[in-house]
Amino acid sequence: MRHLLAVAAGLVVLAASACSAPTPPRSAANPSATPTGPTALLAPTGEHPVGTTILHVNDTSRPDPWNLDVESRELKVTLWYPTEQKDGERAQYMTPKESELFLRGSKIGGVPDDTLSKTRTNAIKDAEPAGEKLPLVVLSPGFTKPLSSLTSLAEELASRGYVVAGIDHAYESHVTTLSDGRVAECIACDSDTDPGFGPRVVQGRAADVSFVLDQLPSKWDGSGLIDRSRIAMVGQSMGGAGTVAAMLKDSRVRAGIDLDGSTYARIPKSGFSRPFMFIGSKLHVPGGSDASWDRDWKLLTGWKRWIAVKDTDHQAFTDIPLLGPSLGMKPAYGALPAERGAEIARAYVAAFLDQHLKGQRQPLLDKPSSRYPEAQLCPEQCRQS
Repeated sequence: MRHLLAVAAGLVVLAASACSAPTPPRSAANPSATPTGPTALLAPTGEHPVGTTILHVNDTSRPDPWNLDVESRELKVTLWYPTEQKDGERAQYMTPKESELFLRGSKIGGVPDDTLSKTRTNAIKDAEPAGEKLPLVVLSPGFTKPLSSLTSLAEELASRGYVVAGIDHAYESHVTTLSDGRVAECIACDSDTDPGFGPRVVQGRAADVSFVLDQLPSKWDGSGLIDRSRIAMVGQSMGGAGTVAAMLKDSRVRAGIDLDGSTYARIPKSGFSRPFMFIGSKLHVPGGSDASWDRDWKLLTGWKRWIAVKDTDHQAFTDIPLLGPSLGMKPAYGALPAERGAEIARAYVAAFLDQHLKGQRQPLLDKPSSRYPEAQLCPEQCRQS
């Protein structure tokens, strides 16, 4: 079903869902602030400088599920990784064309079309990768959102010694630049009211993930750095739903995190034993309007955690709140500050990955934290208010 985007006090937020329709334009009913200059993403906190590069892979074994005129499935893959290089050209957050189409698709007006192309990242373009036997994290964005909306999290993980392979799922986002320079828009947005839409999307994303894992050794010169026995996946919204589907399909994905995404792939009644963590907004608590987490929680038979972060919305674990000032948008009243939401997401995602891919026990995951009191352990600590 279609889940409508809401604008809460001028900040673009999504209803708690895995898919979305465009946000209405700002108006007098949604007051905006004066846009600031370009956003600078939060600096990574790990010990390594970060490099990044882009790959394009083409799955000729299947047609694209959305573009009926295309006989294969092309995916854009952005890699972030540790490097020893400290200086160099910083990667673009978006191209001017991508910025224009994303703002148009999201119905955000009142700022220059190229605003998001001026966002300052921390990763060095095409830097030489460094390290050995590095764990791999697959990253998947929300429906209608380009992968760039998770750049801050990707840079953080790479600075901590992970290779991150983020997937732009073509035609499911307002903007994906393909290998020939064409920009694919959101064809899937025309189908999101169709019966069975969610399951269809996540099964496609699971196939995307498996294909990318197959292709990395031959497509990226730095793939020899990856320890392919240590792979996890993290997804936001529909990407989180896709994480469940990918883990059910592909045993190479050892652990997974769903960032506020309603789930669609059905876990067998016999249960699912690989480590998994839900991190949700205030809308994803036990007994809330989305019953999918309650259903799946009972079927997770291995290590599991369910974290609900107070005073957050559906986009709190993405770059979207960080970009709000450059778009002239005010945060919702009482909302957790964007930087704090990013800090909490980074801390819990990194702790989970450190524990399950690096074997480093993380007490943060075992009990309520005085450092992050906004993060509640469910179902014991939090209930629908």
